[in-house]
Amino acid sequence: MQMPSPDPRIIARRASIAAKLRQAVPTAVIDDPAETRAYECDALSAYRCPPLAVVLPATTAEVSAVLRICHDEGVPVVPRGAGTSLAGGSMPTADAVIVGLSRMNAVLETDYNDRFIRVQAGRTNLSVSGAVDAKGFFYAPDPSSQLACAIGGNIGMNSGGAHCLKYGVTTNNLLGVTVVLMDGEVVELGGPMGEAPGLDLLGVVCGSEGQLGIVTEASLRILPKPVGARPVLVAFDASETAGACVAAIIRAGVLPVAIEFMDRPCIRATEAFAHAGYPDCEALLIIEVEGTPPEIDEQLALIRDIAARFEPIEFRESQSEDESRRIWLGRKSAFGAMGQINDYMCLDGTIPVSTLPQVLAGIARLSGEFGLEVANVFHAGDGNMHPLILYNANKPGDLERCEALGAEILKLCVEVGGCLTGEHGVGVEKRELMSTQFNEIDLEAQMRVKDAFDPQWLLNAAKVFPLAVSASRREGIRNAA
Repeated sequence: MQMPSPDPRIIARRASIAAKLRQAVPTAVIDDPAETRAYECDALSAYRCPPLAVVLPATTAEVSAVLRICHDEGVPVVPRGAGTSLAGGSMPTADAVIVGLSRMNAVLETDYNDRFIRVQAGRTNLSVSGAVDAKGFFYAPDPSSQLACAIGGNIGMNSGGAHCLKYGVTTNNLLGVTVVLMDGEVVELGGPMGEAPGLDLLGVVCGSEGQLGIVTEASLRILPKPVGARPVLVAFDASETAGACVAAIIRAGVLPVAIEFMDRPCIRATEAFAHAGYPDCEALLIIEVEGTPPEIDEQLALIRDIAARFEPIEFRESQSEDESRRIWLGRKSAFGAMGQINDYMCLDGTIPVSTLPQVLAGIARLSGEFGLEVANVFHAGDGNMHPLILYNANKPGDLERCEALGAEILKLCVEVGGCLTGEHGVGVEKRELMSTQFNEIDLEAQMRVKDAFDPQWLLNAAKVFPLAVSASRREGIRNAA
């Protein structure tokens, strides 16, 4: 993985740039090289680079002032939420200023009649639901990192989660944003009272990976909590069989709130870590439905009948709150459990649900060819794959082999009619694979959108687009500086 060479002219001006930033945000600028190392990577920790400086504004006005300074100085900016990105979305270059949103965590407005909450973009995902829980409401998108990840990052990557099968991903629950453009201009897009006329710029910003502006505030849809929910655990003796069962459930028109998949390597690591009581099988599904007790019973009866066609080795229906918690415990602990046993890289490709058996078989074949184990844990209901490639970061050549295997898995996702990402974004991880999914005309159209929002290509410019494709834009700006 390569990054553009930093501009030595900017690095030489570190002290003067930091001094100007301190005029805008006096107590929240970090430019000591030792201290900036805390921001040298996100959750894709295989790649690291300390930034030029870090700024932690507390208001939209401060973000605007910081961007105006960086714009005038020609300094690249990398927005950062909580740093949980698994695709290197907030990885800096040595000449870049990170604008972190961690201090921007306030609830600004709550309206239960019109069912929305307005928050600053640094507020954590889980704490949004926490703010409305006492009134019987919740915020639906629930990434696995929801305890830590920030709403601004969720918007940047269009994050989903286990319950997105029924409730949709961030874009389906985002009503409006306040966004600061690179020149410091503050813009309001959308709003809680319905879609604005004209171009859907809110839809453009959601999922734009911090390339068009920095979201500082967001209006989010909140929903009444369901009457009840009940999960079942279904175990199988083959991953492909579990995948076929998922496709059959979706094909039958049943809409669970979640269908999650785990295979044997992940199950065993999770059991050693969380002791959730999972069966030792090749693959399992966690399927949860919601509604009134009769509605739940009816849905689970249909799911039981469908699953029976695939001869599961166990069908475990929760009988209590504690049992429901334990069924979900392993899934919620999966990424931490895998991190206890190995270095790993988590991918994020999305496929048609009908191709799950084919893709799982393909991943197994590629795993054997490259000699690296792959554990699968993912949102099966909407085909959002999360293969975890295990490798040894201290073994020369292993990271490169891991990258090559990951590229082949993602190419497979595209070949069967899927796409490179479902919720992690492209970042730097999949940047060079964009040409696998998009042709030159597609990429040019996407880059023209960035041209319109950020003509100097200063915002997160080393992400998403293959470096060779975006080089003329990035280098043209640098040469003009």
